[in-house]
Amino acid sequence: MAEIEKEPDEYTRLLKYIDYEAQRAKRGGDEGGDEDEEKEWRRVWYAPWKKVAVEEEGKRKVPPRWLETDMLQGLPDDEITNRRNRFGYNELESPRENPILKFLGYFKGPVLYVMELAVILAAGLRDWIDFGVIIGILALNAFVGWYQEKQAGDIVEQLKAGIAMKATVVRNGEEQVIEAREIVPGDIVVVEEGQTVPADGKILAAYDDKDRSRAKSILDKREASTGNSRSQSQDRDSGETARDEKKRGEEEGEEGEDKKEDKGPSVFSCDQSAITGESLAVDKYIGDTIYYTTGGKRGKVYMVVTETAKQSFVGRTASLVTGANDQGHFQKVMNSIGTTLLVLHVLISTPADNNLLVYSLVLLIIGVPVGLPCVTTTTLAVGAAFLARRKAIVQKLTAIESLAGVDILCTDKTGTLTANQLSVHEPWAAEGVDLNWMLAAAVLASSHNIKALDPIDKVTVVTLKDYPKAREMLQGGWTTHSFKPFDPVSKRITAEVEKEGKRWTVAKGAPNAILKLANASQELQESYRQRTQEFAKRGFRTLGVACQEQGGEWQILGLLPMFDPPRSDTAQTIAEAGNLGVRVKMLTGDAVAIAIETCKQLALGTNVYDSQRLMTGGMSGSDVHDFVESADGFAEVAPEHKYQVVEMLQNRGHLTAMTGDGVNDAPSLKKADCGIAVEGASDAARSAADVVFLDEGLSTIITSIKVARQIFHRMKAYIVYRIALCLHLEIYLTLSMIILNETIRADLIVFIALFADLGTIAIAYDNAPHARAPVEWQLPKIWIISTILGILLAGATWILRGTLFLSSGGVIQNWGSVQEILFLEVALTENWLIFVTRGAGTWPSWQLVAAIGAIDILASIFALFGWLAGSQPHNGHTDIVTVVRVWAFSFGVTVVLALVYFILNSIPWLDNIGRQKRGVKDAKHEDFISNLRRVTLVHERGGNGHEDVFRFQPE
Repeated sequence: MAEIEKEPDEYTRLLKYIDYEAQRAKRGGDEGGDEDEEKEWRRVWYAPWKKVAVEEEGKRKVPPRWLETDMLQGLPDDEITNRRNRFGYNELESPRENPILKFLGYFKGPVLYVMELAVILAAGLRDWIDFGVIIGILALNAFVGWYQEKQAGDIVEQLKAGIAMKATVVRNGEEQVIEAREIVPGDIVVVEEGQTVPADGKILAAYDDKDRSRAKSILDKREASTGNSRSQSQDRDSGETARDEKKRGEEEGEEGEDKKEDKGPSVFSCDQSAITGESLAVDKYIGDTIYYTTGGKRGKVYMVVTETAKQSFVGRTASLVTGANDQGHFQKVMNSIGTTLLVLHVLISTPADNNLLVYSLVLLIIGVPVGLPCVTTTTLAVGAAFLARRKAIVQKLTAIESLAGVDILCTDKTGTLTANQLSVHEPWAAEGVDLNWMLAAAVLASSHNIKALDPIDKVTVVTLKDYPKAREMLQGGWTTHSFKPFDPVSKRITAEVEKEGKRWTVAKGAPNAILKLANASQELQESYRQRTQEFAKRGFRTLGVACQEQGGEWQILGLLPMFDPPRSDTAQTIAEAGNLGVRVKMLTGDAVAIAIETCKQLALGTNVYDSQRLMTGGMSGSDVHDFVESADGFAEVAPEHKYQVVEMLQNRGHLTAMTGDGVNDAPSLKKADCGIAVEGASDAARSAADVVFLDEGLSTIITSIKVARQIFHRMKAYIVYRIALCLHLEIYLTLSMIILNETIRADLIVFIALFADLGTIAIAYDNAPHARAPVEWQLPKIWIISTILGILLAGATWILRGTLFLSSGGVIQNWGSVQEILFLEVALTENWLIFVTRGAGTWPSWQLVAAIGAIDILASIFALFGWLAGSQPHNGHTDIVTVVRVWAFSFGVTVVLALVYFILNSIPWLDNIGRQKRGVKDAKHEDFISNLRRVTLVHERGGNGHEDVFRFQPE
């Protein structure tokens, strides 16, 4: 039908309409017409005569007839299933991977491809033992990585299930409380103050006014006054955002007060700050759209769901920032290490004799750290599960590595640094006014709906617990005749109350607005203003209180200074962040004075500035970067300011973490090296963030940084260890092939590789210390230390091999297998190396000691019984004395390695090599980017056949 309406010629439209109606008649009239009209069709490749419906996810339109649900009856059960099958559950889902494809993904990567090539080579040589063991290593790597990640994911899902949103819907004529994810388009939902709107929807009527005909009459009048039919209103493009609606409302408001009357009374108000940035609640009328994740502030209404989460405005915004799947920094490091080892392997694996294939197989096995993906994934997954139990959900494992290196944390104030609980601080009463009466009047001018009190009303009421006389004044006899909530025009709350036949009008609100009500003396005005300024300088949010008795003169009663106090643990937490090398920058929407007062109480720097200086300060690009880098925080920030601050800090080389909770924070959370959605964050913010906190406050962030650095320490210890192992065998075996034309049997080499990876999987559970400064990979340092350790290991193996040329037989003493002795020495020295690279400061965990011990015992049994030794004297058996000597020799080698490792880490120039330069200034680049942003591309449409013109124009 939509295509027919696009035809410019009316006769063509008429002819196509006749064909359209004929086709509908063949399909059975109107049945399913609306739904069929929305669908596109394609022929399937396996059956060209068959057509299937094609609907692009996120662009499905709800048929208009679905929204004509009876307000008091709701949807029947059979209709709900049909609608859910088409639109899915009402939730912002992360893309779910096919478990089979996910498992197969653990066989991909440059390191694993070489091991798969080794499998093919072993099969070609008919070396079925190696073939089976290598396949076992690959399968073990995949299974452990998959299982550990799944285990962490299960913990995350359990925690998410515990915070599922609930909603009240009308179904089968009854109100039911269900999980919000069960909602479908066309559902009738009851939304009231204090609740979160569970989907995009249109207001049908106030809850107390169940006469739908009256609500329909108001809606019809409103649409008639704007020149729109009801059908046009229903078919309004769902792409209209909250900002568009606000702009449209402002344009309508300019046409006069008559327009407002056509809307009828405001039946609901909601907080749209997470979407539009508006700090004040927005009034909503019958027929208005209310948006998913916004919070109800006043009223209770019936709403028909027009769009579920994924198709909602918030859902479309979230999809813009969750679709990217960039390769993380950690993955780049792993690929770099693996590729370097492969190149090194290709360069040295070139012996030119008839043993080429065997040698190639051996070098393929030893030259590739097949366990590298398994161990690192396990370490990250175990750490993620640990953090999840502490209410920090890691949504992307590689974010742990980013968090370990963070050196700047940009955090909001309210609810993170502070308790998000306003408290009244030393109220002031005007001269001659009883302080208790002033407080009682403030409570009378508050909402009395204790189920969903506004934060300011709540703190006003709760304050009376410390003023018993004020509570006595409110006991019995008071009647509220009218209550007017906060009005952004008058900037006050007003209530008309009565007690014992005497009427009072009480008001509280902005100090200046309250002062204008009364004809106060000059002296009182001066005292009132002075107190207000004092409170403002200290960062207090101040409310004035006044009353009017029996319609007489307004009387100023006093001031209520309010402040959101810091959390009890915040100051200590910030101090600990400083000790960890993390600088905290406050980004808050509050005024500069409030931000500075909070900083003083938390021992933060007080260089806090108005965020407008970021946009309109007139500074050059490099100066703005200097300004952002040196500032301790910014006040009155909007979401775009957060994005700008994060970007500038990253330009200076800082690894930046950022906290956020709103829909508009999603881009900056995605931009940050580690985006953190704080407790109570919107679904869009959670979807965009790398880490989601389910607990309040900043202490969880510090815990997460410490744990991340412990995880990083484990991974770095393993990587140094594993590179050294690869170089050890590559150096020794390459030289032995060239000099002696011998090698350790491929069967034993496979078990050396298997033992090295099996034992060190337990590094994921090791007792690692956390660094006192942001960590970095420092790959040049890793390669230098690993290479030296690998050379020393190779030298030790050559020493042992050299003793076997002595007339006495050396270590063997003429009773033992050369193959098994070399196998045991390599296995022991390599296994014990992990105790060296893990460093000092903590004892190794029992899991790591047990794993290494079990493998060492197994390797000794191999040597004693000559398993897989091939054709060797005495069937490859080795006596117990020889095994003990190899253990003693290997222990001596480990001691030498520990001394060398300690010395290498004590060299200052080596400790600083490869460190990322943070805070580096590039004035030319920064000035260029800044100037480029100030240039606007202007499009002028050409006329008289001329082409369109595009030109640059400064802002």
